Amino acid sequence: MKVHDAQYHVEVLGEGDPVILLHGFTGDTSTWNFLAEYLKKQFKVVLVDILGHGLTDSPKNPARYDIELVADDIKEIIDRLAFKDVSIIGYSMGGRLAITFAQKYPERTKHLILESASPGLASENDRIARRKQDKILADKITAEGIESFVDYWTNIALFQTQKSLDPSIQNSIRMQRLSNNPTGLANSLLGMGTGSQPSWWDSLTNLTMPILLITGALDQKFCNIAVEMKNRLQHAEWITIPNAGHAIHVESPKKFGTIVMEFLTKTDK
Repeated sequence: MKVHDAQYHVEVLGEGDPVILLHGFTGDTSTWNFLAEYLKKQFKVVLVDILGHGLTDSPKNPARYDIELVADDIKEIIDRLAFKDVSIIGYSMGGRLAITFAQKYPERTKHLILESASPGLASENDRIARRKQDKILADKITAEGIESFVDYWTNIALFQTQKSLDPSIQNSIRMQRLSNNPTGLANSLLGMGTGSQPSWWDSLTNLTMPILLITGALDQKFCNIAVEMKNRLQHAEWITIPNAGHAIHVESPKKFGTIVMEFLTKTDK
């Protein structure tokens, strides 16, 4: 689907009220396969490869990856599919994108389900420091290639809990990450990184739609962020999944699917 100046890969499954799934950094639509198959029994599931990922274009200008521009792309996709409003499930980077979309287009956001997500960094000093870190990572991708970066990314602390997954699952995650365009990943860090986006912390009170925060109990950093978010949100629930880390939909897919389905059906108006 041509969206503004970029070609997007979009898949639509099932029938019912629309639910759009937004993957994390280095992911693509396939990372949602289990959840999509589960939700399509009751919902119309929309899967999007976010800019710079999967089969979607990877523009050469990092400025094109500005998270607010990408949120505008998501809105255009929703318009083209003729949806009045949508429920959005966002994981990590996709969660930051989902929050950005909900801030810009609250009237188009029916539910917000945020998995291991944050509204950005509150302090300018933290944003500057993160931009420097992400520039180093982006340069690493460009200089050393995607295989070296994926090896590094797999071993960061955030993903240590995935070491206990079945080796075949770990391998499929690795192969999926390697299928990305290195330019897209590098520019996603530069243009859509946590340090490059606005802080939405002070705007969380503006979000009035039903919101579900999901974190893995082993991901202490994002559990702490969820506590702070819940304190500022008007209509938020927070669920922590035991024995899971950052990517709950990968580590505990059945439990994650059940929680999401229950939330969407009970809060449906």
